[in-house]
Amino acid sequence: MAFTKNDEAVSPVIGVVLMVAVTVILAAVIASFVFGSAVTVQKTKVVAATAQIEFSGSILIVYQGGQDDAALKYITITAPNGTEAFYTSSEDGNLTPCPTDGCNTANDQLKPNVGAVMKLSPGPGWPSDQKHIVVVGIFNDGASQVILDTMV
Repeated sequence: MAFTKNDEAVSPVIGVVLMVAVTVILAAVIASFVFGSAVTVQKTKVVAATAQIEFSGSILIVYQGGQDDAALKYITITAPNGTEAFYTSSEDGNLTPCPTDGCNTANDQLKPNVGAVMKLSPGPGWPSDQKHIVVVGIFNDGASQVILDTMV
């Protein structure tokens, strides 16, 4: 008895498997666009601020600007006790406490000039050791982005 090797069915099976795989991948891509799972990612803004502490305990925050400086609307700052929030109320960096309903409702919010120095004086509840400062930029398109999150 002689056995013969029959390889004729291998090629059609591989072809069918590949066609099914391509069909499934195409269906997944089309479904992601149709059902909205392919969302656009918001562009990160490029602006910066730096912070340093003085011997008196005051914290100086300097707005450094950046390529998206023109799009910045104003800056909010959360002080080291975590409850005090301020916003920039003049181009030279003067700070005003946020109203109780939030900084986004204040009327006189202004973008600081590049190099503007904003000063936070020690307040009640400030920790005696390192102090956590968070600076958030609010932009003309409604986006908000943390531009400084540091310990001084």
